Amino acid sequence: MIIARSPMRISLGGGGTDLPSYYSRFSGFFLSAAIDKYMYVMVHQSWNDEYVIKYSQLERAKKVTEIRHPIVRTALEQLEIGPNIEICSMADIPAGTGLGSSGSFTTALLKALYAHKRNYWLSPHDLAEKACKIEIEHLKEPVGKQDPFIAAYGGVTCFDVTTNGTVEAKPAKISKETLYSLEDNLAIFFTGYSRSASEVLKDQDDRTNKSESDILDNLHFTKELGFRIKNALEGGDLRGFGELMHEHWQHKQKRSKGISNDRINELYKLAMDNGAVGGKLIGAGGGGFLMFYSEDKLRLRQAMHNVNVEELRFKLDFSGTKLMVS
Repeated sequence: MIIARSPMRISLGGGGTDLPSYYSRFSGFFLSAAIDKYMYVMVHQSWNDEYVIKYSQLERAKKVTEIRHPIVRTALEQLEIGPNIEICSMADIPAGTGLGSSGSFTTALLKALYAHKRNYWLSPHDLAEKACKIEIEHLKEPVGKQDPFIAAYGGVTCFDVTTNGTVEAKPAKISKETLYSLEDNLAIFFTGYSRSASEVLKDQDDRTNKSESDILDNLHFTKELGFRIKNALEGGDLRGFGELMHEHWQHKQKRSKGISNDRINELYKLAMDNGAVGGKLIGAGGGGFLMFYSEDKLRLRQAMHNVNVEELRFKLDFSGTKLMVS
């Protein structure tokens, strides 16, 4: 049996500029951090002449073309694997919550399938690129490069995307003391809503392709804000980082009507009134998790607890996608 593990992520800056509709004309930049919430994919050679796929559903198929799960089907087609194989996935956090579960799933799946073919030397960059090709090029999903790349690399990492789609990854130059303080002072709370990132991103993608000035100006500003967030973190200015997150959230809400709602706005205000310096909704929007930087985390936790909002405790992950058993 082969088991691969891939971390989920929190987006720290530049999110939205990683979509082809934007970076192919203007280049992109994003800063992300992997966290210790994981997607696990197990691959096992079976004796039955069929594909067995276990996720939130159970599939059995004689031919790869009969597999309904699009990412699994595409990966198996490309690697020419099967049909004597069983694939099972499990996650610490459900899909649709803004933590990049799709990118984590795809990178973990590919890591396990390549190990199944006795290829253990796939670099994080190659792994992320192969995952992007499946979701962006083959399946035509309106998603970006952020999730597969941070899942593959781990850590707190800066990514520059050129207009031809080439990605350069560099660890953020953040001191250990700042990293510990960042980890201690960030808090994540579940809004109670889950959603499809593709549905939320499609509106942004369509408007970007149409060169609508308001969305382009918003994404230009988001990219510049990403550089300012990077500088704040590398300079140890965590309060400034929190304030920039708040500024980011104010502009992100203007991209699409589906990004926020009354409940999310109420929770955000509650947090800001109870110790949060700044925050934002993680991921494309519409639901999932709210993340805040706070210098009074106990007060923030108590305020959220009083309205029955659950916190997700986490640590940063620096291992990226890896094999656990092979």
